[in-house]
Amino acid sequence: MLRLAKREEWDSYLRLLKYCLPYKRRLFYAIGCMALSAIFGILPPWLIKNVVDDVLIRKEMYMLNLLCVSVVALYVLKAVFAYCNLYLMTWVGQKVVIDLRLELYDHTQRLSLLTLYSKRSGEFLSRITNDVSTLQNILASVVVDFVVQGVTFIGIIGLLIFLNWRLTLATFTIIPVAVLVIDKASSKLRSVGAVIQERLAMVAAIAQEAVSSIKIVRSFATEEEEYERFKEESNLHFKALMKGTQLRGALEGIVEVILIAALALILWIGGRDVVGGSLTAGGLIAFCTYIGLLVQPVRVLSRVVSAIQQGAASADRVFEILDEANEVPLAASPVVHRPMSGHIEFENVSFGYNDSKLVLDNISFEIRPGEKVAIVGPTGAGKSTIADLVMRFYDPRGGAIKIDGLDLRELELKSYRRQIGVVPQDPVLMKGTLAYNVGYGYPNMTKEELVKAAKMAGIYDFISALPRGFDTEVGERGVTLSGGQRQRVAIARAVVRDPRILIMDEATSSLDALVEQQVQEAMRNAMEGRTAIVIAHRLSTIRDADRIFVLREGHIAETGTHDELLGLRGHYYRLFAASNGEHLEAGL
Repeated sequence: MLRLAKREEWDSYLRLLKYCLPYKRRLFYAIGCMALSAIFGILPPWLIKNVVDDVLIRKEMYMLNLLCVSVVALYVLKAVFAYCNLYLMTWVGQKVVIDLRLELYDHTQRLSLLTLYSKRSGEFLSRITNDVSTLQNILASVVVDFVVQGVTFIGIIGLLIFLNWRLTLATFTIIPVAVLVIDKASSKLRSVGAVIQERLAMVAAIAQEAVSSIKIVRSFATEEEEYERFKEESNLHFKALMKGTQLRGALEGIVEVILIAALALILWIGGRDVVGGSLTAGGLIAFCTYIGLLVQPVRVLSRVVSAIQQGAASADRVFEILDEANEVPLAASPVVHRPMSGHIEFENVSFGYNDSKLVLDNISFEIRPGEKVAIVGPTGAGKSTIADLVMRFYDPRGGAIKIDGLDLRELELKSYRRQIGVVPQDPVLMKGTLAYNVGYGYPNMTKEELVKAAKMAGIYDFISALPRGFDTEVGERGVTLSGGQRQRVAIARAVVRDPRILIMDEATSSLDALVEQQVQEAMRNAMEGRTAIVIAHRLSTIRDADRIFVLREGHIAETGTHDELLGLRGHYYRLFAASNGEHLEAGL
């Protein structure tokens, strides 16, 4: 049997076919149309036999008229059913692709950040677009070829047996050779198909990476280097494609030569039977015509095998993502906790991005509702990790995080996260208007809330001065705005929902001194009565924090107010002095 029948491959095909079940009625009609189209396509040679035997030899003219009309009628019916099966299979194929692409996109959105960061974004995009499109080709065209040519092949074999079983037996001695060739080639085609899709994903990943980082590329004048990377990967993809083309071309050619050799053998044996009187001339012509027609289904089926092997590689890549477990599993019966007060507790929490090193090691602390807490420490101390754990981007490896006394793992994530406002250090805006970005994920936002948030972030006057105001387009990733303007839009986006918890990763880092003072005052007003976590890099911005946690090597080394920590003359004192350009006294 062909490698197509291996169990692990059938698993992928059967899994793919499950996506067809919602459309099984149309699929059934399509397969019926395919079969009828194939049947009507193999009947004309049988009519040719009658033309030779009844018209050319017996001179029966009425048969000539009947047979000519019948040939036209058969091809009309063949065309009608071919049209129906093409339409129906394309419809089913496109529907399955949409379903699969949506599921893949949705699953990708829910994967853990560790999984997403382990691959280039271009690779995920390639699987969502290129690999799924390859599967659509299998469903829409390869399946059609498989059914039509399969029915044609079986039908021709049946007619050959009916015409002359001895000649058919001679044919069967050669066909297994063609099957063996296809079997040997299919394993290589599958591996080449996998390489082709992987190389295509790398081409997409490099292009996406270069375009998304175009300012860095131009700043470092590395256009030529990026071009060479893209060129090299494109050439590797080209070589993989050409290798696949060589295999397919060789496969089709070898199979065709084998079948032509079979035809020559049939002519020799059949000619002797016609001379001996055991076979009519029309029967021999029909038999040879069917052998000639047999070349097409075998050739197409060999191409179908190669396409299915490449599709199997794409299916493996798609299902690899779908089978990727979410490292932040959802609770079986999640608690919708709304509204929450914002009481945060870390109880003996440990976390590491891998098994070899812990970023946070058995830390415990409490943040009371309405309290403003700043987290400081050297790079890599785990400051942003604490914020990510509060957002439940990750789950701790040990200990528990509680919100209002409830384990965070028990909460319904969407309702929980919508009560949190986040201002990242590097704000990313979506392509759209300022109003869309300020109210991102908040469809019920009113105009009053929009204006209030903009004023709170100190950006209302700037927006009002624009010709289109809040309807101004910001461009992809907010490229039409300055860094400070993007930061303030992000602040407005964080506070427009009236969140119970605010997380700010140095929210004022991109602002000038005057605007920074305005935003600091606005943020103080915004944080009133809410829990606030400030990841601080510029320590001058956290003087009024209720408490400051100093992280060092995965532990909380010091806790206190700004003045209390300076009085300790410890880690915070040194960090503060360094960040403000002050000289430490000797011995500190």
